[in-house]
Amino acid sequence: MARLQPNAPAGRTRNYAITCAVSQQAQVQVQTSLEALKIPQPEGEVKIFSPKIEKLVTDISQLNLLEVADLSDALKKRLNLPDTPVMAMGSFAPAGAQVSAEDEEEAAPKKVQTSFTVKLVKFDDKQKVALIKEIKNLLEGMNLVQAKKFVESAPTIVKADIGKEEAEKLKEALVKVGAVIEID
Repeated sequence: MARLQPNAPAGRTRNYAITCAVSQQAQVQVQTSLEALKIPQPEGEVKIFSPKIEKLVTDISQLNLLEVADLSDALKKRLNLPDTPVMAMGSFAPAGAQVSAEDEEEAAPKKVQTSFTVKLVKFDDKQKVALIKEIKNLLEGMNLVQAKKFVESAPTIVKADIGKEEAEKLKEALVKVGAVIEID
């Protein structure tokens, strides 16, 4: 308990005793609150939650959408949180940073096309046989009948998702045998 000061007036001794008792209570509360604090766990380790938190998580996860909305409203009201609208990432621009569409296009790096599609638009009827043979040779797994049907179905895609060099070589080979080719 509290020590009493020897030669102190009675009222002052009582106040000193109360102050000491309150101080001791505060020390006990600080010690128990420090014991309750846990050291943060490094990332990657499984965090163990208290049963109280686990129960809350379980209860909240079982709510339907209307109940979640009501819970959200109740928490905002209880905690005096402002009702702010949710904005998508990237849709917010600071007031001073408004940029015109032209400036934005100039500032953005130009997208480099890395995959191309070679399309047979039309062909010269006089060189149809040579084109069919070339298509058969260039496209794996195609026989003459399939190559003939392929050429006659123009406009059609010869190859898609290929590199620029391969697309240029394919175009060059087909143009030599009377094809009109587009590269997209």
